[in-house]
Amino acid sequence: MTDTTFATFLQRNKDFAARHFTTDTTQEKSLAEKLASVKALIIGCADMRVDPAHVLGLELSEAVVLRNIGGRVVPGTLRMMGMLAQVSQAAGTNPGGGNPFNLIVLQHTDCGITRLGDQPAMLANYFEISPEELKARAISDPRAAVAFDVAMLRATPALPANWLLSGLVYDVLTGLIDVVVPPAPLRSAASAV
Repeated sequence: MTDTTFATFLQRNKDFAARHFTTDTTQEKSLAEKLASVKALIIGCADMRVDPAHVLGLELSEAVVLRNIGGRVVPGTLRMMGMLAQVSQAAGTNPGGGNPFNLIVLQHTDCGITRLGDQPAMLANYFEISPEELKARAISDPRAAVAFDVAMLRATPALPANWLLSGLVYDVLTGLIDVVVPPAPLRSAASAV
């Protein structure tokens, strides 16, 4: 018995390698040079309908994408961001290389997490909070959830104040993005001091 899905993926990889993969100078760049060219870090949902590479038309090496259930900022997301910062530091660079760097929270309509409201213990465990705190997380409303997560990121002192932070909701019925929180510096220069 053969797995045709797996075989299809391998064939697509061969097509990618033949048509889209290049060995030009971008492939020869060091990790530090590659990290310096990254323009954004996107926190998105694991939902297969909402791949940021397709939804936002990303090119290879243009963004770091962290995906989880609901596209939420949970403690695990913050830990991954901390590890990425350590990788950048170890490589001797900062993301964006001095250019404006975007931190984007991307959630979507019709998200599976909205169907889990009747399982507060599981959701509380996921968010690493008490069940009483769940209401503030706006599980059933993606726009309110984006606003909450953006506010949480703004309150994270370890993140660079000059990063541009925004919050988006992708509509799975239209394919369009709704800007819930327009890009703005994570914190004002006065509060960053």
